[in-house]
Amino acid sequence: MQRNKFLPDILTTLFDRRRSARNDNDPRDIRQLCLALLAEEGKVSGHKLAEIILARYRSLSDENKLAFFQFMNDELDINADQLVDLAKTYAETRATQDFERVTQAAAAGRRTLLGRLNQPNGATADLVSMRVDLLRLMKSHPELGRSDIDFSLLLRNWFNLGFLVLKQIDWMAPASLLDKIVAYEAVHEIDDLDDLRRRLSPPDRRCFAFFHPAMPDEPLIFVEVALSDHIPSSVDDVLSEGREPLLPEQATAAVFYSISNCQQGLKGISFGNLLIKQVVRQLSQELPQLTHFVTLSPIPRLNTWLNSQREDKLIGAKAAAVLDGNATDTDVRALAAHYLLDAKSSSGAPFDPVARFHLGNGAEVYDVHANADSSTNGRNQSSGAMVNYLYDLKRVERNHEEFALEGKIVATRAIKTLAKGPFKAKPQELTT
Repeated sequence: MQRNKFLPDILTTLFDRRRSARNDNDPRDIRQLCLALLAEEGKVSGHKLAEIILARYRSLSDENKLAFFQFMNDELDINADQLVDLAKTYAETRATQDFERVTQAAAAGRRTLLGRLNQPNGATADLVSMRVDLLRLMKSHPELGRSDIDFSLLLRNWFNLGFLVLKQIDWMAPASLLDKIVAYEAVHEIDDLDDLRRRLSPPDRRCFAFFHPAMPDEPLIFVEVALSDHIPSSVDDVLSEGREPLLPEQATAAVFYSISNCQQGLKGISFGNLLIKQVVRQLSQELPQLTHFVTLSPIPRLNTWLNSQREDKLIGAKAAAVLDGNATDTDVRALAAHYLLDAKSSSGAPFDPVARFHLGNGAEVYDVHANADSSTNGRNQSSGAMVNYLYDLKRVERNHEEFALEGKIVATRAIKTLAKGPFKAKPQELTT
């Protein structure tokens, strides 16, 4: 990150926004301004209107934000009757102009509004924040989901993978960016600056993030990587205060131990698959001696599943023992392996969300570990168990296709054997 550019850019954006807010003497309310923006054809005047609308929105109360979204949802919806008539005409004529009319009618006015709001400097970040409000309000007003569809369509286009920029973040990054890494870390909480330094400063530690040109100082997603001479079985060891750093050229494994999505307003837009693959490529070029690319991942719903199995005749007693902290390491590992390979939701997909993510990317279940995460969160969600997913570059695409088309879960022979253990029946299905 360029230190000499970062602060001036931020200050310029802030001052521009404050100027825009100070110069807002327009007597129209936000609804009238939006309708004017939709009717506006001039680029300069449209830019000014968009600035005023975004500044007004930022100052709205929750009640008025709800009213704003209800206006978008109802008054800027598609004209369904008109669309039906146009579709019938196109079905008869197959004429280019009739097709154009159908596509125009199928795009709600709110989609056009959002596109025009995205003109000023910093507007994309404002719209991402706006969607955070929308998602929150949708919990009690699900009808707003129609508007969220338009938000999602536009954001998917604006945050197309071709626009993403991969950057390495180290201890010398701007303090404001380091603060965001601490705030956005979603897997293993960063306790203090010393903890952050241990993750970013040593020669055997890496952190990579995706950025977007429209939000250059906001990470979208980041992954923390440990370079190691073995495949670790405990995140406690990876994050240990007293460990001896390894020279990068001595490493044989790159371990992805934390992946965090940063922008709630981009929920539903997946960056993780591409991030892992790009980091694998970059590390392979930098350190060609690396032979294994693995994760050290949480198993976030293991305890939920174990609790549902308490009354099962085959595994109920062992499940209860794991939850009560009285099980052997072998039983913890066996139940975790059984869960990862066999526990399914009612849709037939793996019950575990992290498993769905990595298996969908083409990874395979490589190993499971007991006593791997002693944190409160680790104990609460998986009784301390963790899993390694292996990204074998020669098999990733085939694994991905088999999982997507057949639901096949690829695992090592040792894990398959461990998962069978004393268990003869598949676990109950659970609703997601």
